[in-house]
Amino acid sequence: MTGATAFPRRPLGATGLHVTPICVGGGPLGSMPENFGYEVGAERGISTALAALTGPFNFLDTAAGYSGGESERRIGTALGRLGGVPDGFVLATKVDREGADFSGDQVRRSAEGSLARLGLDFLPLVYLHDPEHITFEQGMAADGPVEALLALREEGVIGHLGVAGGPVRLMSRYLRTGAFEVLITHNRWTLVDRSANELVDEAVSLGVGVVNGAPFGGGVLAKGTGTYQRYAYRDAAAETLRRIRQMEDACTLHGVPLAAAALQFSLRDPRITSTIVGASLPERIAETAGLATRAVPDELWDALSPLAAPADLWLR
Repeated sequence: MTGATAFPRRPLGATGLHVTPICVGGGPLGSMPENFGYEVGAERGISTALAALTGPFNFLDTAAGYSGGESERRIGTALGRLGGVPDGFVLATKVDREGADFSGDQVRRSAEGSLARLGLDFLPLVYLHDPEHITFEQGMAADGPVEALLALREEGVIGHLGVAGGPVRLMSRYLRTGAFEVLITHNRWTLVDRSANELVDEAVSLGVGVVNGAPFGGGVLAKGTGTYQRYAYRDAAAETLRRIRQMEDACTLHGVPLAAAALQFSLRDPRITSTIVGASLPERIAETAGLATRAVPDELWDALSPLAAPADLWLR
């Protein structure tokens, strides 16, 4: 069940966009060794982008800042080989700061750079990326990034606006402005970390589409603790690793890969429209489809439920 018909499209909040329950994450295909621990060559990244654009999912997420724009460049090359964005496909990117500059002018430069690298004249969905690097007041200032994004949407450069970031309280403040139609939360709604529960509830109540990023916590919930001991791109706490080892044991007992359980934890949540899974090899697209459709018995969910890390270890 890896064909396109296996993954029906869902409405993404009130945007009018319809997306599959899995969104391919474009960070790894641009090569981000500082986050993922390995290099990805240009042709491998382009081939992965081609597989994402022609596979069972119709949603691809990237950012201007991923590898200094290399993710977008490789996606743009893939789009050129295909002759443009496939019909019905949703390509999302994010505007980024340049050093300490996250002004409105920088947002315009970031969006212009994305258009050039992707080879497009319109961006259907653009997120304000990691606004935790500035204060909320700076984000909402008269010459700030949110005002610039709203203007770009008014000018027809951008179709829909989202916000993508970490700290849940800050994300909540941005949602309450009414400026954003989509939320990306990452590393905070997984088997081990439940920080974003109330944020996801709030987004749904506001009619905001929810996209959940990093269901594998940056890798450990896919690779396992035997080969990877970091969560959210930093060394994981000993207790967090202990809980994950218990999850590994439970999954082994039920004959289910830990990665399948980690992915489906997000997929089975009706509040979440789509879940981002990064890919750096073409075959990862089909593998992800397989993980998404793997049978997981109720008994395993019962075993995994109490194994989340203690709340004081969550990212918040």
